[in-house]
Amino acid sequence: MASDETSMVSAGDINGSSNLMDFLDEPFPDVGTYEDFHTIDWLREKSRDTDRHRKITNKSKESVWEFIKSLLDAWSGWVVMLLIGLLAGTLAGVIDLAVDWMTDLKEGVCLSAFWYSHEQCCWTSNETTFDDRDKCPQWQKWSELMMGRAEGAGAYLLNYFLYVTWALSFAFLAVSLVRVFAPYACGSGIPEIKTILSGFIIRGYLGKWTLLIKPVTLVLAVSSGLSLGKEGPLIHVACCCGNLFSSLFSKYSKNEGKRREVLSAAAAAGVSVAFGAPIGGVLFSLEEVSYYFPLKTLWRSFFAALVAAFTLRSINPFGNSRLVLFYVEYHTPWYMAELLPFILLGVFGGLWGTLFIRGNIAWCRRRKTTKLGKYPVLEVIAVTGITAILAFPNPYTRRSTSELISELFNDCGALESSQLCDYVNDPNMTRPVDDIPDRPAGPGVYTALWQLALALVFKIVITIFTFGMKIPSGLFIPSMAVGAIAGRIVGIAVEQMAYHHHDWIIFKNWCRPGADCVTPGLYAMVGAAACLGGVTRMTVSLVVIMFELTGGLEYIVPLMAAAVTSKWVADAFGKESIYESHIRLNGYPFLDVKDEFTHRTLATDVMRPRRGEPALAVLTQDSTTVEDVEALIKDTDYNGFPVVVSRESERLIGFVQRRDLILAIKNARQKQDGVVSNSVVYFTEDAPQLPASSPQPLKLRRVLNLSPFTVTDHTPMETVVDIFRKLGLRQCLVTRSGRLLGIITKKDVLRHMAKMANQDPESIMFN
Repeated sequence: MASDETSMVSAGDINGSSNLMDFLDEPFPDVGTYEDFHTIDWLREKSRDTDRHRKITNKSKESVWEFIKSLLDAWSGWVVMLLIGLLAGTLAGVIDLAVDWMTDLKEGVCLSAFWYSHEQCCWTSNETTFDDRDKCPQWQKWSELMMGRAEGAGAYLLNYFLYVTWALSFAFLAVSLVRVFAPYACGSGIPEIKTILSGFIIRGYLGKWTLLIKPVTLVLAVSSGLSLGKEGPLIHVACCCGNLFSSLFSKYSKNEGKRREVLSAAAAAGVSVAFGAPIGGVLFSLEEVSYYFPLKTLWRSFFAALVAAFTLRSINPFGNSRLVLFYVEYHTPWYMAELLPFILLGVFGGLWGTLFIRGNIAWCRRRKTTKLGKYPVLEVIAVTGITAILAFPNPYTRRSTSELISELFNDCGALESSQLCDYVNDPNMTRPVDDIPDRPAGPGVYTALWQLALALVFKIVITIFTFGMKIPSGLFIPSMAVGAIAGRIVGIAVEQMAYHHHDWIIFKNWCRPGADCVTPGLYAMVGAAACLGGVTRMTVSLVVIMFELTGGLEYIVPLMAAAVTSKWVADAFGKESIYESHIRLNGYPFLDVKDEFTHRTLATDVMRPRRGEPALAVLTQDSTTVEDVEALIKDTDYNGFPVVVSRESERLIGFVQRRDLILAIKNARQKQDGVVSNSVVYFTEDAPQLPASSPQPLKLRRVLNLSPFTVTDHTPMETVVDIFRKLGLRQCLVTRSGRLLGIITKKDVLRHMAKMANQDPESIMFN
């Protein structure tokens, strides 16, 4: 931006050509900003920030006040992180409490205080017995309240009817709020955040309305019992907090590159509160969502994640002093022979990931291209109705998915009353409570296995249709639920085999009769990691999130084995994760760092104009009039124009952005006397020699980028793609011996890559 130092020149001086005013020395608003659905220029943003920093450093030596201002500027980043952490942690805590209460509201109500969830209601009760810890007189099911009885067909049908009614009303309210107030509040938000962090502008996506509506609709959507989680949307909410607070400091609000550093850290805070995994959050931001992640951002992400986790811990939404619902502790080590079932779970996770991505993308494409997309409210109501009707009869699908995962992860101690822990006990057993030997399964376990198998099929199918509807919907929890169900079933099978066939060669070494060898809960945990990995293709951050979630440091190797296997298997069918698939489906201009470009094409094959196309629209350095520039802007929709010495020589001088040109001419007409349609626009240091009768010329050197990125026409496209990726370019000019030949934009690169991969190049729809 231009410096503040040059003062306005009086009108009399302006009219004299001796003192031509470069009016851009006087900064005016919006130069260097971007329009909606455009890509930012990372190099330009970086150099602007360097200039700003240099200016502040120089000024800080002038006075004490300037020195204090420079300190405040240096600290503003940490202040933003603190605010993001506090707000994200608070919102996550409130969302957890609200989801708990509203999920239980579908089944009954607490008479002593209606705002208590089932668990909180029975905590305060003195009449709760150990065997019936879920039953207390203060908590009444709807049938007890309305009919006076809890058992019988009439009571069951009434509870069933009210469960479905509450679910439908929650879902209807959620989709209506999203449609009316914040259309961007739907979905998980991670594909769009990945795109925004890669330098794309989607105005309103992280706006105030989205921040207000998304937490409310997220609570409603999760409470309606749909097969979705709150983890992905929490990352979106945290990024909205980051956007809100970065707009308070000009350092971030006026520089899109710096703003993206804040958003990367906010994403880390989002994962930190979603899973209670601060370190996993930082790694998730680094591995999965961020495009540009300097070391400074790593420290700030760490701080934001820490503050967010601390805030959530202070709220203590689950009442167990933990950050998550499914914290577990196992007491048995794992054995080498168990790696085989763990790897098989990894294979299952990879296959489920592939099935889910293909099924979900096919369904979303159908939604986009058929009439189905015109009725989002109807679709949400239909899917919620089907989910609620099918979920109620099965106790494992009726409860919230987080509670289901919590139960599947749990180890069967002596105090467990769950059906999954209905083993046949040996009356002579005198073992410590936490080291119960393997026992034969009782009737409850076999019933639970049937119900879990049905729940698994139900979850696999319904999640494909749920993700991508016009309500906030996360994917982490449903994927983990699918894996945890499969894992628990495998775990119980291995446990029973070890009990009944402990003389087999594989069990002989490590499983003596009367020993506690197999922990089915651990298999559920490994299965959850495998399925989440299959869908998102995370590896390092996934393992860290899982061991932070469960506190199981000892089980890192099984988790790693399952995560890597699931990634290998899923990658064999297609390299894209669910997020990249949705980015491609929506046509966002996202250059994935992980993609390899191996084709032997040259810059000249991709650049425009191609043969037979009209010549490139250019400006000359000192012979174009204001009228010519305005006509060029009106007749074309290009984002910028190369500036050349003359149309004959085509020697490149620089590049000027369309938006900056429009603003500069508009501002000059308002502020500078004598600028008319036939005024000459010049981009050189000195004014051109003009006849005395000609009108006041207009100097626009300040909006000209004198060092645009150029490549020669014989540069391999492999190198060009790498340059676009690593430098975050918007466009790159193609020259030969300093003569301008053409231009390559990010969109051209993406179209070329799509064409080479036999995909539709027109699917890239944004600039």
